Amino acid sequence: MEPNLRFWISERQSFIQRFLQWTELLDPTNLIISDENIEKWRHLLLDEDASRDNAEDQKMQEAWKRSLSTVHPDSSKLIPVLFRPAAFLPATWPMVFYSLLPARGVRSLILPQFFLYTYTTAFNIINGNASYSHHPQESLLLGTGVMASSTFFGIIPHLVKMKLSSFNNRASILIGRVLPIVFLAQVSGMNVMASRSFEPVRGIEVMDKEGKVIGHSRRAGEKAVRDTALSRTVLFGTSAFIPEVFTHLFRRTQFFLQHPWSLWTVKLSSTILVMGLMVPASFSMFPQMGRIQSSKLEEEIQSSTEEAELFYHRGV
Repeated sequence: MEPNLRFWISERQSFIQRFLQWTELLDPTNLIISDENIEKWRHLLLDEDASRDNAEDQKMQEAWKRSLSTVHPDSSKLIPVLFRPAAFLPATWPMVFYSLLPARGVRSLILPQFFLYTYTTAFNIINGNASYSHHPQESLLLGTGVMASSTFFGIIPHLVKMKLSSFNNRASILIGRVLPIVFLAQVSGMNVMASRSFEPVRGIEVMDKEGKVIGHSRRAGEKAVRDTALSRTVLFGTSAFIPEVFTHLFRRTQFFLQHPWSLWTVKLSSTILVMGLMVPASFSMFPQMGRIQSSKLEEEIQSSTEEAELFYHRGV
């Protein structure tokens, strides 16, 4: 059984425990560890008896940390460095920050949205469930379409904001500030659902507590994608909303009147701070190994097992 799957199935963690776990998995050093060292840690975990007997051993904990943060649970393949969970925060916060700044031309309007949704689309596909039947060409075509459509929807509120800039009433100013945040949150969730749309259609593996695959379930795939989309909506919505509130309050201070340039420093630092908290929080909203009642799955799966509860890999 794949060690990462075994870990997530056996660990019935609360939200706080998952949050603390993700703070370790998001350690930037997980981006620079060599393939040889990862293989060394994996050899320790593949010995199931040793890993159970030494679960509290510091060396074994380090092995779990490196394996969970670098190896895909479904395919047992190394996740590309740029798309490991630890790379998500440093790759996305600059894009989120720039995507919410006032556009001063076509380039500043399109490029932040393009880079943000190109990265998140690739991240969602690579870190999604890999147990459904697919070909690399299908994923490439799907990803290209999702990236293009997400970028298109992402620039809509900025076009509206530019149109409203000629009006000075409070309603237009409020809409101009709120609309980009709402669209960022909604499009980010839709991006997950679109980039992983094969999972609810073709079904993902469901297994018992021993890791034995019972079958492929479209309902489990739908739940996995829906939960991940919700977590991504919360992540980007909160990460855009709170810095906007901070900057709105900061504009009213005497310090801002004396140092207007400091506004961007406050917005930048608050974006980094909020996203630094929200990334592990959003990844922790739902367990990595989702649980679903057999009675809620397809009839052919219900007839294949006597287990009341089955497991599926949700993805990141």
